[in-house]
Order: sequence, then structure tokens, then C-alpha cells
Amino acid sequence: MTWSPWAASLAAAVGTGLAAPASGQDVAPLFGSHDILNFRLEADFGAVFKERGQESTDHPAKLSYTAGDGAPVSLDIQIQTRGNFRLRPQICGFPPIRLDFPKSAVDNTLFAGQDKLKLTVHCQDRRANYEQSVLMEYLIYRVFNLLTDQSFRARLARFTYVDAAGKRDTLTKYAFFIENDDRMAARLGGTLLDIEGVHDEATEHDQITRIAVFEYFIGNTDWSVWGLHNIVLVVAPNSQVPVAVPYDFDWSGVISAPYARPDARLPIKQVRERLFRGYCRTAEELAPVFQLFNEKKDAIYALYRSQEGLDPKTRDEALKYYDEFYQTINDPRAVNREFIRSCRQAAAP
Repeated sequence: MTWSPWAASLAAAVGTGLAAPASGQDVAPLFGSHDILNFRLEADFGAVFKERGQESTDHPAKLSYTAGDGAPVSLDIQIQTRGNFRLRPQICGFPPIRLDFPKSAVDNTLFAGQDKLKLTVHCQDRRANYEQSVLMEYLIYRVFNLLTDQSFRARLARFTYVDAAGKRDTLTKYAFFIENDDRMAARLGGTLLDIEGVHDEATEHDQITRIAVFEYFIGNTDWSVWGLHNIVLVVAPNSQVPVAVPYDFDWSGVISAPYARPDARLPIKQVRERLFRGYCRTAEELAPVFQLFNEKKDAIYALYRSQEGLDPKTRDEALKYYDEFYQTINDPRAVNREFIRSCRQAAAP
């Protein structure tokens, strides 16, 4: 370890403070397919959505769906609001929520092995572009899955929301589940490392390079390894470095959400402008990452062309945005300008 002052605490955590994980758990049933699910979620949403702080409480809800064999399934669960920026009422009338499943009730169901799950929702009821943003963010998770298994799984669904108090209209919208942090870490054969102040360059080299290029690909600058912002760290037994895994891509340029703005300290004016936020790499180090993107291009574009519910205009704008990326990475002069001359310099150890 060369990075300080956090190196000692990191070494201690890796060496002694982490429980041994289950070895490479299989993907849970919920994330074992990409078929779109259909659910009915009933709760007193007025009471749930009143809680917009970081200390939200659980509220009873009923989640219903039809199993693969045609049998109806109904689960009594708890839900609560979650998130940060999208939790603000002036931003999202329908904020992100978390579903808490009773372990005793989910055996032999689609949610077997699940406990707490994040649900990314449509934010605004009456503005269609927000539901398109849900589909776009879901696809970003799918794209990163194509690039590496060191990624969060996501599962798309159609949710019919029924207000138990009868004060809100019933509506049906796209939403998607995000794999639980701990389950993702266990699937990778590791555990979460909840330590801020870890330098990017002290994480697994190939993965952080891949992440930096991927975030540039989608036009996202809203992430930080050092601050554990939209990044989690996973460490495996006997590993000397943690692996970074990104999530939460709603501020990316390819989505261009109405509320998204770049950090004022960055030299860009809007999120559609790409900015490489990775640390410096040589052209030789970047080459295999660019090769990976080139190899996966057809599969990436196919995701967008086949996505149910995605508006053709939204799809075409996304693929045009990605075309610009591919033009850049296949032009040595553009690579030098965008990645090598504009990279972040690592401080001397």
C-alpha cells in the first residue's frame, strides 16, 4: 500500500475486519432473467411520500404478482422512501423507494433470498420523459453488465401503484430493481468495504480504468471513489486492493434528466458534455478498454433497439451520443485530447 493516510485503516479492514463471504453465490432468481415483470403495489402513498428526510420509516404495503406457473402471489412487505437528490419533493413527486421483504415469506418466490431492495421509479407522474429516463438508466446498468461481471444487476418491471387511502390515482409505470449491495458483493466472492478516502489508484486497476471510460461513455461525472459517491467497494479474502462498482447513473449526459447539472467546479456547462474523470493512463493501457467497447458495440446498440417502451426518438438520440464516443476512441488524436491530455494527475505517494 502506498496511498496515505487511509492505507493503515484499509489494510486493517481487509486483513481482520471483514467476515469471510459466501463463495461466488449464483445470481438470485429475481435477476436471473431480463423478462419484464408485472407487479401491483398497494400502500398509503400519501403517508409514505410525506417522509422526505434521511430518517424515513417503514410503511406496510402489499406486493402482488402472478408466478411463472400462473399462481397468484401476494406478499406483505414494508416500503419507505430512499435516496438523496431525487428524494426532494421539488424534484420528484414520486420518489425512489425501498422494499423490505420478510425473510420467512419469500421462500420459493421470485424474491427468494432477498431482504431489502432499491426500486428506481419514474419521479414525476404526468411527464413521459421521466419514464423514458427510467428505461434509459436501466439500460445503462445492462450495458455495464456487458462489459464486466463486476457490476450491479437490474430487473425491469411494470408497476401498478394503488393508493390504499384512495387519495391518489392508480397508475402503471416502468420501474426497476437494483441488486442489493451485500448480495452483489457476495456474488463476486467478497464483502463491502465501507471506508471513505480510498484513492482510485488504490483500487483494482483494470476495473477502475474500465469505470472511468464507461462513465465518459455515458457522460457521467457524478461519481467519486474517494467519497464513496455512487460507488461501492468490494474486497475479497486475501485481496490487497478493493474493487470499485458503480451505480446510480441518472445524472449522465445520455439521459440528460431535466434536473441534472454538472458540478460547478468542473469545466463543463451541461451534462451532455463529456469529461474524462479518470486518472492518467497511457494509450497502451487504454487500448484494451477501447477494444472491449468496440467488441461490445453491436450488443450495446441491440439493447437499445430492442427495449420495450423506449421511445424511438430517445433511442436514436442515445445511439447518436454513443456514436460520438466511438468516433473518439477510434481516433488517436481524439484519444490524446480527451483521455490523455485531460486526465487527472495522481498525487505522488
